[in-house]
Amino acid sequence: MPSLLPTYTIETYTSPNSIPDSIWSAWRVNASNANVMLPHAEQYKSRTCVELPSSGLWISCTSTFPTPSVDFVLSCTSNHLGHYPIFIFTTLPPHEHTSEDVIDRLTSLATALLRSVPEKRVFSVFAPESIARIFASIWTDITGIGLDVSENPEYYSAKISYCTKLSFRPRSKSFLAGMQYELRQAREEDTLATAQLCYDFAVESPPFDLSKEDAIREASYMIKNRQLWVHEIRYHNQPAEIASIVAVTRNSSTMATITKVYTNPVWRGKGCAERLVRKVTKHLLKTKERVCLYVAHNNPAAAKVYHRVGFLGLGPGGEPVDGIDRWLELGFDRSKVELGHW
Repeated sequence: MPSLLPTYTIETYTSPNSIPDSIWSAWRVNASNANVMLPHAEQYKSRTCVELPSSGLWISCTSTFPTPSVDFVLSCTSNHLGHYPIFIFTTLPPHEHTSEDVIDRLTSLATALLRSVPEKRVFSVFAPESIARIFASIWTDITGIGLDVSENPEYYSAKISYCTKLSFRPRSKSFLAGMQYELRQAREEDTLATAQLCYDFAVESPPFDLSKEDAIREASYMIKNRQLWVHEIRYHNQPAEIASIVAVTRNSSTMATITKVYTNPVWRGKGCAERLVRKVTKHLLKTKERVCLYVAHNNPAAAKVYHRVGFLGLGPGGEPVDGIDRWLELGFDRSKVELGHW
């Protein structure tokens, strides 16, 4: 007769110090897909970023039969600008994401989350595409809070990609007629110029707008933590300008994640983003095994840039690459939740 023993357990942790080694191991073995969770958990644990809140919430789902294995980890954490979306990490391959067992486990995760935080705290969920859709449906069923109908509830629909030392494509230094440029880490004196680009990036990334003050705060934070790179450009004898920025804000021991790429419209079409992304990626691969990023499905121009740098799974008509999956952020009814930022 079938066993009546439970096949999985749900555990809740309010401190990274209480997260068991099995979860840390699952994150590190799957570092690319854990890029939204592992770096923050490491920072929480080490307190390397003093502006991080002192606590967070992580909920795990671990199979107990036939052998123990971490299936899901859900995180509910914050950054220096406010609350993050609900992130969901899974070790399960995409072809298993819609099974009845997965639905049952996600229901248990959602129930545990509802016991731990107010409904209004859950303003969006970001996860592999099928997981995000299933979780959002479950959350609506148990809370009555539907998806955001004020605009497209698909806040971010993207493919994850990564670059390694083997896939990286170097390129000789390029020249711009009549112009000089420098690719470097941002300095304190760049704060106002980079804050403007952070502000403009947010304007193009609804619904996560930034005030001018928060844009300055974000730029200052990234510069202080050496997470921001700039493409400085000078035309003839004119004053130098910041043409592009690249932010690298989610770094673990073996992996780094490019989280923001933006070029001033005035300087677009001159290869600035590709030049800076290649510089940053090459620098990061000196100490990391891979560099990850997300590229939106509706941004084929960016996909071409990243493909030329060596990010996998983004070429035209390319074969599927293991670990290059579709991710989705779904937003909930903004009249019933408190919008955060990431």
